[in-house]
Amino acid sequence: MPENLGSPSPPHGIDSTVPHSARIWNYWLGGKDNYEVDRVAGDAYREIAPNIETMARASRAFLVRAVAFVASELGVRQFLDIGTGLPAEDNTHQVAQRVAPRSRIVYVDNDPLVLSHAAALLRGGSEGVTDYVAADLHEPEKIIEAARKILDFDKPVALMLMGILGHIQDYDEARSIVRRLLAALPSGSYFVHYDGTDTDADLKKAQQGYDDTGAVPYVLRSPQQIEAFYQGLYLMEPGLVSCPLWRPEPGTNPQPTDVYGGVARLPPAIKDTDGAP
Repeated sequence: MPENLGSPSPPHGIDSTVPHSARIWNYWLGGKDNYEVDRVAGDAYREIAPNIETMARASRAFLVRAVAFVASELGVRQFLDIGTGLPAEDNTHQVAQRVAPRSRIVYVDNDPLVLSHAAALLRGGSEGVTDYVAADLHEPEKIIEAARKILDFDKPVALMLMGILGHIQDYDEARSIVRRLLAALPSGSYFVHYDGTDTDADLKKAQQGYDDTGAVPYVLRSPQQIEAFYQGLYLMEPGLVSCPLWRPEPGTNPQPTDVYGGVARLPPAIKDTDGAP
């Protein structure tokens, strides 16, 4: 695990007095892009829910496997990764461009610390394209408008919402955002997603304690609520499952944890309604 060398002065616009989920996630993954307030909050969370670091690492491993699967087995060459978070080992562009060097990746986030690390995110392969859009998930049409300048929306795109929908507190709004984003994508595109579940009492208690710090809350949802994000889509095998159980590496013995994910293919048309297309 990389050594944390302390808290440097935060870039302009970053409040280092309130814990932030992206920085805490970075801390749990062994990164150094965090502050004392994040480490204190991360330790407090882990004290109540000891499996949180296992969840964080399982989520990152799922991202790597899912991107590799979509790029290699499904042949997708364009990725729209919304809610990028801080750089870690095996970011989306690194995984995709290892499989297909000409892959095009657009990262989207609205966090000033992530923006300050954009240079690190943009170091993609020389043959492909890696770019960054500063935008808010609450405004999906603006995200699509910006992404169209970089991605070819006449060809399949993999929409990635990795651990971000929990920050949309209103469930109906979260579902609407997903459908509005999907509605802009061409046929043959894919939805790649994971989110934390409310199936563990300790995790729910730890999350409530974190939310009470004044940080941006994260809503843990039931597997049934999460499954509804995929309504009208064709889930690839093995479906929506605990992330460690999704196409695990051969020879491993994965154990389920409280974060669910899946990869789904879009049908010929997606409409911005609650009904199937």
